[in-house]
Amino acid sequence: MRLLSLSLTIAILASCNDTAMKPKKTYTPEEITANSKKLNEWFDKVWDESIDRSPVAQTYYGIKKDYGSWGDFSDSFAIKEHQITMANLDSLKQHFDPEGLDEVTRTSYRMWVEDAEQQKEGFEFMYHNYPFDHMNGAHNFLISFLINVHLVTDKKDAEAYVSRLQKLKPAMDQLIEGQKTREAKGIIMPKWGFPMVIADCKGIISGAPFDDSKEPSPIFADLQTKVNALENVSAEEKKALIAAGKTALQQSVQPAYEELIAYLTELEKKATNDDGVWKLPNGGKFYNYMLRSMTTTDMSAEEIYETGQKEVARIQGEMKAIMKQVGFKSDSLQDFFQFMKTDPQFYYPNTDAGRKKYFAESEAVIDTMRAKLDDLFGIKPKAKLVVKRVEEFREKTAGSAFYESPAPDGSRPGTYYIGMYDMKGNPSYEIEALCYHEAIPGHHMQISIAQELDSLPKFRTLGGDYTAYVEGWGLYCEYIPKEYGFYKDPYSDFGRLSMELFRACRLVADVGIHYKKWTRQQALDYYLSNTPSPRLECESMVDRHIVMPGQATAYKVGQLKLLQLLKKSREQLGDKFDIRQFHDVVLGSGAVPLSILEENVQAWIERKKGA
Repeated sequence: MRLLSLSLTIAILASCNDTAMKPKKTYTPEEITANSKKLNEWFDKVWDESIDRSPVAQTYYGIKKDYGSWGDFSDSFAIKEHQITMANLDSLKQHFDPEGLDEVTRTSYRMWVEDAEQQKEGFEFMYHNYPFDHMNGAHNFLISFLINVHLVTDKKDAEAYVSRLQKLKPAMDQLIEGQKTREAKGIIMPKWGFPMVIADCKGIISGAPFDDSKEPSPIFADLQTKVNALENVSAEEKKALIAAGKTALQQSVQPAYEELIAYLTELEKKATNDDGVWKLPNGGKFYNYMLRSMTTTDMSAEEIYETGQKEVARIQGEMKAIMKQVGFKSDSLQDFFQFMKTDPQFYYPNTDAGRKKYFAESEAVIDTMRAKLDDLFGIKPKAKLVVKRVEEFREKTAGSAFYESPAPDGSRPGTYYIGMYDMKGNPSYEIEALCYHEAIPGHHMQISIAQELDSLPKFRTLGGDYTAYVEGWGLYCEYIPKEYGFYKDPYSDFGRLSMELFRACRLVADVGIHYKKWTRQQALDYYLSNTPSPRLECESMVDRHIVMPGQATAYKVGQLKLLQLLKKSREQLGDKFDIRQFHDVVLGSGAVPLSILEENVQAWIERKKGA
């Protein structure tokens, strides 16, 4: 054994010496240009091949190649995709030297490798999710995808819509099979989630043609509306398309959801009331992985928890200053919270008229900000933005506001969705901050600009799902208008702080649930005692923490990094600082990990200093 050990040691040392003696390869400018071009072509080839394997992704990107299909939702397909990524990672490392690339392409190389290696690390956790959770469950996705993403511009598109209805049951069967695999591993969502998911499923198959109701179901109404709006299609053809869709709804969609309801009803009996991912196999390791993935930092659970507590205290201090500004008689922040939660002046009626007024005010805020963009940005997106109400079939569980990105080819605009299920959850003082976060200058600016960058490979312009960057930008955009004359109403400024406070509480509650083993009720009590947010919103956020571990921590971590970089830029550049250029640097490389964002800003600072 000693001889073998000695031989191995000698071999390793010899290898190291060979490496040390081997001269470092240098590249000519022409070689660097050629290598960079070749690698960017490789990036796009790999991206296009991945999209070609996913009809759903094709539709999101405005491609109608497999428009009538869902693709493969099986776990075996997910495993094959992982294997393809690992093979591509080996190929990338084998055939491309980062030293032989230009600066931008070298960053792309680094990002692609880090993403793939992160995927490799997380592969052991591929079953650590709930396919039918109340927030992102496949049961809602399939229907909302058809309604919101599947465009019908001609007869062929309508036929593809019907085809997807016909193929929905096989797709659902694969998803149910995936949940059964998780069931065998003891991965079952908490018991409280089942009634919500089952109710959503029942709502999807309520109305015509699923029952004797005179009102059409949301999916049937969507099909009829899209088909009837077609030009150059005869009345007979429209009638036939709608009839085919009706048959598909009754013979494919309805039995798919009935089987899912039956399965979930039985699965609920096995569920427990444990909420955190600590209950899952290797749950602690999984949570640490999720925190690193979501924040793109090495912050520990304790560091995130402590940061949240500090931010909660700071923001509540600023809220107390507003209490004095508006002349509130009590010194109790809780009394002020109660006032903000209940005073009628801050809420529109829970009626169609009230919803219409809230909607109109949101559009007015967006229009006002749109007129000021030249003062804040050099780069502006070409993609249009529309505002829509969340569809009633998913309004109860979909959230109060969110953004859906545009199709890169311009066939579908960016969309700011407003949920108005219960107007008591939509205080008027939060309208400004919500619009800035979800619409402009928030997600619409960031995502649309990224899509329109033609100097970067597709995985960066169309992929780039770095939550800390994306949501950190959204939260940053709630704050930055204040520095430029917005939030003139102190109550609206309180709304900004209210939303920031909510995100700070997320750091505490997320870690509380998944690391400190808080119960759902403990997390709810924390929100209710520390924020002015209504109970329904607090409940929704706690439930989101539970089914999306770590995700909600990324907002505040990302915002704090952006504010740190803003402060640093101003301090180091002085009179040379230009907010438009700063924003262009932040957005001009697409979504990136926070470490690369910091490098980009520092490089800009150095260039400005030398100018």
